Amino acid sequence: MDSRDYPPQEPFSEAAKTYHAEVLRRGKDVGGEDVRYGDDPYQSILIVRPAAPNGTILAFLHGGGWTNGYKEWMAFMAPAFTSAGITFASVGYRLAPGVVFPVGFQDTCAGIEWLARNAARLDIDPERVFVGGHSAGGHYAALLALTSLSNVVRGCLPLSGVYDFGPDSGLTARPRFLGALQSGSETLASPILHVGADACPFLIAHGSEDFLHLIRHAERMERALAAKNADVRRIVLQGCNHFSASYAGGDREGPWVPPALEWIAAH
Repeated sequence: MDSRDYPPQEPFSEAAKTYHAEVLRRGKDVGGEDVRYGDDPYQSILIVRPAAPNGTILAFLHGGGWTNGYKEWMAFMAPAFTSAGITFASVGYRLAPGVVFPVGFQDTCAGIEWLARNAARLDIDPERVFVGGHSAGGHYAALLALTSLSNVVRGCLPLSGVYDFGPDSGLTARPRFLGALQSGSETLASPILHVGADACPFLIAHGSEDFLHLIRHAERMERALAAKNADVRRIVLQGCNHFSASYAGGDREGPWVPPALEWIAAH
């Protein structure tokens, strides 16, 4: 799908305009199957299959501050994974302010459940569903791995994710996707508050030059998982800021893809 095929979303910031153009440029030659798991165009998935599938799938969620983004943003990542036999799926979801929590989150769960239900026709093993996401997508990936889809997800790979919306979050403003101030959504939406003894394995990553509050989120999330004896590893992408950390998601020789592939294979 083209971005013009979607309902309008919030105007991009200057940084988002640059990111949008760059990720579409990087993914312009990546083809795949476009499927719907709901009636809204945002409730769709881009599936890129490997020539020789090994049964594993990585379902990835785009960022954009919960108000921007398209599943097509993540297409550039696919070749780094399909070349290793991994099916790559970029899952779209509805955005704020049109919908507020938990609607967009429920969309991500529905999309990944669709993939698991259609495992046979996609040549994937429903026991080998990995999820990941960048920024806001990393938040949704972590939350669904720890709550709604904890029995589906084999492992979680959030990249520059957001894990806490409480008073220690360091966020400069309350994200609009959380909805009404008195809704209690800060607690429900904070992955760090849902870490339990049955947490799936996590590979947490962020740039060395990432937003400071997100670096602190990652450090705290690692500690919270380790405190429950979860299988957790955190890697720092040297020289990467918030946006170049995302670009590293498609770089086969970069700081994230090789350890991510190794980690997936080990789990």
